[in-house]
Amino acid sequence: MLLNVALVLGTFLFMEGVAWFTHKYVMHGFLWTWHRDHHNHHKGFFERNDFFAVVFSLTAISLIIIGVEVPALDFLAWIGAGVTLYGFFYFVFHDIIVHRRVKMKVDTSGRYMQRIMRAHYIHHKVHTKEGAEAFGFLYAPKKYDRTVKSAPASVKEE
Repeated sequence: MLLNVALVLGTFLFMEGVAWFTHKYVMHGFLWTWHRDHHNHHKGFFERNDFFAVVFSLTAISLIIIGVEVPALDFLAWIGAGVTLYGFFYFVFHDIIVHRRVKMKVDTSGRYMQRIMRAHYIHHKVHTKEGAEAFGFLYAPKKYDRTVKSAPASVKEE
């Protein structure tokens, strides 16, 4: 059981690196066409950028199904659970807290929340494929440790 918990938590932590790499080199790279509307004004609730959530969800579901159905590969279910856990935290932070796609009151006054929100707002100052910084979602370096008073209008409207 301890190994399974370690697999879930290890995968969760590893996913921040996967998300950073995907954000920098895929979303701001060859699949910019999916991500572009997330950095620019658009109509409607859904974005092409949401296709990335579908891809990660299908990956997690596949890992869980294979891990459950193939006893020799049962560890994959726990890795899939770690991917799912990361996806949940990503959704809460990115879609609910930062972009307010789901209206909920959340206390964002803590130092950690201020840091990751500021990094994400700085990331969204750039509306093009090149020139962005701060590609992480749940981790941001200390250089982003300053108070965020409010989200820029371009981020609030997304």
